[in-house]
Amino acid sequence: MSTNPAKPSMRDSLVAAAFQLFLERGYEQTTIDDIVRTAGVGRRSFFRYFPSKEDVVFPDHEQSLADMTEFLAASEDSDDPLERVCEATRLVMRMYAENPTFSVQRYRLTREVTGLRTYELSVVWRYEKTLGDYLRTRFADRRDGTLRANVVAAAVVAAHNHALRHWLRSGGEGDPLAEVDRALEFVRDTWSPEGGASGGPGEQETDDVVVVIAKRSTPMWRVVREVEASLGDV
Repeated sequence: MSTNPAKPSMRDSLVAAAFQLFLERGYEQTTIDDIVRTAGVGRRSFFRYFPSKEDVVFPDHEQSLADMTEFLAASEDSDDPLERVCEATRLVMRMYAENPTFSVQRYRLTREVTGLRTYELSVVWRYEKTLGDYLRTRFADRRDGTLRANVVAAAVVAAHNHALRHWLRSGGEGDPLAEVDRALEFVRDTWSPEGGASGGPGEQETDDVVVVIAKRSTPMWRVVREVEASLGDV
């Protein structure tokens, strides 16, 4: 049986060549022609995998978004929606954790290049939208459903990003999944049915208010009867 390592795919070769050049020359100084020349492929091959130079910096997010969408779509009605979106977010952290060296290199690169930070924000927004779309469906029967879905989705993404940045700034040391679990626990404590925000503006009990107008001289028994009659009509 052959023990030779598997040859990297063309896609992986392009990513490796791109980051080699980014680290050696800088992102702005590296062209797509430089990347394909280093990878030993044609220019057409690059665009088969990546629409732009920015996309080669984030080669795994399209698949990660697809995995998240599929995971949420497979949810059962009995699943706790908050737990489901937290678990979906852990899928993203696992993607980063699979290659700590690459993740740290990308983080440092995006800190240096304004255009990449802008691109990264657009990717984050797509994750948040995916979570929000799912939650709006699950909270559709609540009067505060849209608000709650948007706020919870933003909170989950913020918790994930807090843990991710802490791990990346450490150089990829430690357990990123443990980091994100601690951050997500804060979201669970806040938004779970047992948490402080469980009531929310749409879940508070709404007692009917009955107003009776009577002259000061009206006997109390008549006022009471009017109140009872009004409550009976409600």
